[in-house]
Amino acid sequence: MPRLVARHAERRTLDEALRSPDAELIAVYGRRRVGKTFLIREACARETCFELVGVHDGDLPTQLRAFAASLGKASRAPSEPTPPLDWHQAFGQLATFLGGRLKRRATKQVVVFDEVPWLSSRRSGFLPAFEHFWNSWASRQPRLVVVLCGSAASWMLQNLVRQRGGLHNRVTRRLRVEPFSLGDTEELLQSRGVTLGRYQTVELFMALGGVPHYLAQVRPGESAAQNIDRLCFARDGLLRTEFTDLYASLFEQAQRHEAVVKALASHRRGMTRTALLDAASLGSGGAATKVLDELEESGFILQVPRLGRARRDAVYWLADEYSLFYLTWIAGHRGSAEGVWMRKQGTPAWRAWSGLAFEALCLKHVGAIKAALGIAGVETVESAWEHRPPRAASRVTDKQHRDGAQIDLVIDRADRCMNLCEMKFSEAEFAVDKACARDLLHKRDVFRDVTGTTKALFVTLVTTRGLRDNEHARSVVARSVTMDALFARPHISP
Repeated sequence: MPRLVARHAERRTLDEALRSPDAELIAVYGRRRVGKTFLIREACARETCFELVGVHDGDLPTQLRAFAASLGKASRAPSEPTPPLDWHQAFGQLATFLGGRLKRRATKQVVVFDEVPWLSSRRSGFLPAFEHFWNSWASRQPRLVVVLCGSAASWMLQNLVRQRGGLHNRVTRRLRVEPFSLGDTEELLQSRGVTLGRYQTVELFMALGGVPHYLAQVRPGESAAQNIDRLCFARDGLLRTEFTDLYASLFEQAQRHEAVVKALASHRRGMTRTALLDAASLGSGGAATKVLDELEESGFILQVPRLGRARRDAVYWLADEYSLFYLTWIAGHRGSAEGVWMRKQGTPAWRAWSGLAFEALCLKHVGAIKAALGIAGVETVESAWEHRPPRAASRVTDKQHRDGAQIDLVIDRADRCMNLCEMKFSEAEFAVDKACARDLLHKRDVFRDVTGTTKALFVTLVTTRGLRDNEHARSVVARSVTMDALFARPHISP
């Protein structure tokens, strides 16, 4: 049987709710396949007395039949109860069941509604009926914990956490379940007997991301490339057609969300909001804002601020590794010949993808990079930076201004220092040659000249295998961080 690994902060939140002297209403959300249901079932296994899972695209009668079946199972009825006429009647039946159970049990009792957005379809009446159930009865039961779980993060936030109606300020705890970090991914793989080493774990992460359901399909005894081949390119591979199912299951009119993701996949160093909406053929109004917010809340895209620019000038990045891998490699692949991915290793296209994918991975693990640099306790602002000189050369008086420059990550520190970070993915130690050293110095000098900063600037390389010791590395690189540092996890106090 699989066991629950990692999720230490999430388990602590649920444990606190189980020890609380008050009624608890917990909103749990996160993208599809991230392990929300497994987390709840494992962390609350002994206390859960009722669980209802919504039916995707199910109409009201279908959802009410599912409720009746769940209530019959929970109450151990000899035959399945007659489905209620509506959700008000359903919650009345649930209150009767729970009332009797709470009288007999001295411990917390947990009720789980999974995939709430599916239960609360248009004109279903689920949400108003639940509001009445919670406000009129459940909130007064100190040994009751109600968990509302859903994959559509934006729906969960809008209709539960930030709601201004009957559930306003009623949610006692919110739990966002995110994909695993590299360290958590390593723990999950090892718990399943998969020992790939860190380089191949990074390669696997860059293709599949930290989604537990995807990672659970990785087989011991196969290399990262073999696993990727089987999952993504084989005719019956789990991830060969996951992309369309993924967005369609989370969003209404998912083609708009897919258009945004596809635009970002083709501009891998990010896009401004204006450029992104134009590329995705979306207007600039509220509907477009809703699409971006939904993707960001669900963890598919992220905003990276640009140094010295207003928040509205932030750059959007595609944060979902699987979506990038699908659009880069799987979508255009035809046939199901074996060894597709293994044959791609080392090609120019592979090197371009791996470099950008590693860069995106590092942006997700900035906390680990800071810890490796010894500045975890220093207040910082992280951003990207790019300088594009004016097209008219006559408007530029400084040669450095005539040359563009781009820095992957700037860590602006409160101790009057900045780390200018470059990410380098390579199978062996990264060698800084004369041309690379000249490029790094050029970027540093242009950055200093354009920004006018007086802070100390440290050229910092984040690499897979570390730096080869040579005169160029010693003369240019102030600090170096290897991929091992990215596997570190933040300390969580007991």
